[in-house]
Amino acid sequence: MAKKPHTAARIADNKKAAYNYFFEERFEAGLVLEGWEVKSLREGKVQLTDGYVVIRNGELFVIGLQINPLNTASTHISPDKVRTKKLLMHKEEIKRLIGKVEQKGYTLVPLNLHWKAGKVKIDIALAKGKAEHDKRDTIKDREGKREVERAMKDRNR
Repeated sequence: MAKKPHTAARIADNKKAAYNYFFEERFEAGLVLEGWEVKSLREGKVQLTDGYVVIRNGELFVIGLQINPLNTASTHISPDKVRTKKLLMHKEEIKRLIGKVEQKGYTLVPLNLHWKAGKVKIDIALAKGKAEHDKRDTIKDREGKREVERAMKDRNR
């Protein structure tokens, strides 16, 4: 029996990120996790909306990524659900990101967690914060799309 190739399966999305930021570039990074965290991710017990990425000593870390432990977690460990997790990227990419993040108004935001070839990956974006009027425009566009979809749905009935 032939094995099926792995497909990228979503674990969690940061839906607030598109509302709060304009995305300049997207990057994919690996994530250093403990065993209990991987098991919790398989169950979907993760919250990404409060997460953000920082650069310390030339390394990337994600802070605020909350992975809730399972009730069946081992008794000899004490899981920390908001532990700072290290991101894995090539040095050249990190150096490029450091230069861009130092520019005024740019930050690194986690977008989603997904499986890729049996490993957990995180998509991060180089982003610039939206002003309040930009956020209102986003809401207005979203409402307009909903109205069009409703009209098309009613028309097709």
